[in-house]
Amino acid sequence: MIRVTDAIVLDDRDVKERFVRASGPGGQNVNKVATAVQLRFDVRGSKMPEDVKARLIHVAGRRVTSEGILLIEAKRFRTQEQNREDAMQRFIDLIRKSLAKPKPRKKTKPTKASKEARIKAKKIRGEIKRIRQNKSFE
Repeated sequence: MIRVTDAIVLDDRDVKERFVRASGPGGQNVNKVATAVQLRFDVRGSKMPEDVKARLIHVAGRRVTSEGILLIEAKRFRTQEQNREDAMQRFIDLIRKSLAKPKPRKKTKPTKASKEARIKAKKIRGEIKRIRQNKSFE
């Protein structure tokens, strides 16, 4: 069981890990051992609340495929175990970030002073353009 918060606990079977060869440091080891981790999680098929799923898809961005699979690739470290921990921590952080409900936007109106300043700036700009106009001397 993966405990994200007290309210959200995910089953280990929902998270799939695949090990692939990583690029980068490691010498000959990099060509032999699959140390990078690809963590896959089916967001749409999970048992999380719908609003959390939607926010997770939004927060994850391009890491979510069109089928709703969250893909996290960890290849920062040289060992498989460190990369597994890194991928799992990033996964949990993403879910925690998606739990926070966004603050609703309050509609505001421009002040009278800001409206007047905008009109004044437009008049000045228009005057500059009027002066620059090419006038023919006939």
